[in-house]
Amino acid sequence: MAIEAPSAKSFIDPQTLMRIRNLELRARVVVQGFLTGMHRSPYHGFSVEFTEYRQYTPGDDPRYVDWKLFARSDRFFLRKFEDETNLRCQLLVDASRSMGFGSGSYTKSDYANTLAATLAYFLSKQGDAVGLLTFDEKVRDFLPARNRPGHLRHIMLALEKASAGTSTDLITPLDRAVELTRKRGLMVLISDLIATVDRFEASLAALGACGHEVVVFHVLDPAEMNFNFDKAALFLDVESGKELYIDPVQARKEYLRKFTAHNAGIESVCRKLGAAYHRLTTDRPLELALFDFLRARMQRGKFVRRAQRTAPTPATA
Repeated sequence: MAIEAPSAKSFIDPQTLMRIRNLELRARVVVQGFLTGMHRSPYHGFSVEFTEYRQYTPGDDPRYVDWKLFARSDRFFLRKFEDETNLRCQLLVDASRSMGFGSGSYTKSDYANTLAATLAYFLSKQGDAVGLLTFDEKVRDFLPARNRPGHLRHIMLALEKASAGTSTDLITPLDRAVELTRKRGLMVLISDLIATVDRFEASLAALGACGHEVVVFHVLDPAEMNFNFDKAALFLDVESGKELYIDPVQARKEYLRKFTAHNAGIESVCRKLGAAYHRLTTDRPLELALFDFLRARMQRGKFVRRAQRTAPTPATA
C-alpha cells in the first residue's frame, strides 16, 4: 500500500515557525508536530519508532517477526539488526549567498538550516550518528557524524552562522565531503542547486561512487517558482553582484522555460544516479519534508531487501 503524507493543515506554518529564534527549539517543534500528525493520521504502515523494531511489510522474512510483541500489540514488527539501526548521516548544507534570498520574512537559508536542524534533532534522538558540512564555493564548517552528548548542540551552533559565501561550487565541497567521510552512510544535500546540471551530476556521481546513499532537498522560494513580479526594476544577482534592469512581463516566459528545464535536469540526474530527490518551496511545512525523508528511507530499504531476495543463487560444482 502506498504511504500517503498527513495533511499539511495539521502542521505549523513555516512563517510562524521562523518566529522562534532558537534553532534547536524550532527543530524540536517540527519533530513534535510531525509525530503528533503521524499518530493522528489515518494512514498506517509507517513506523517512526525504528531504533529497535521495524514494521512488517509484505515479502519480509517471517522468521524475524517478534511474536511476543505481536501478542501484545496485534501488529507485526521485525527485530532489527545492528547494521540496520546504526545510521551515519552527513548533512551537506548550502551556505552560498543565493540562499540568502527570500520573498517573505525569511530566506531559503533560514528554511534549509531549519530542515537540517530538524533532521539532526530527529536522528540524534533515534540514536543515529549525525554530522554537518556547510559550504559555498568551499567548505565552511565540518563536523563528523557522531552520536554523543553535546554534539547536537555543536551542529545547531554551526547552522546558526549567517551565510557569508558568494558563488555555489558543488564540486569542490562535495569532493571534500567524500574525502572527509570515509565510512559509507547517508548523505543529505540541502541546496538551491544554482549550478549547471553537468557540474551537479559530476558532484553527485562522486558521492554515489563511494557507496553513499544520497538524498537531495532542492530548496526554492515561491517567487523563484512563479516569477510573480509585475514591475520593471533592477534585479541583483546575489552571487555575481551584477545589477540587471528587467521587465518581468517580457522576461517571465523565457525565465520560466529555462527554470523549468533546469529543475527537470536536476531531477533527471538524481533519478539516473539513484538519489532520492525532493523539491521544496519555503512555504511548505517542514513536517512534510521530514515525512518525505523517512518515506524515501523506507522505500530504499524495501528495494534493498527485494534485490537481496531475488538475487540468483550461485551455482554449485
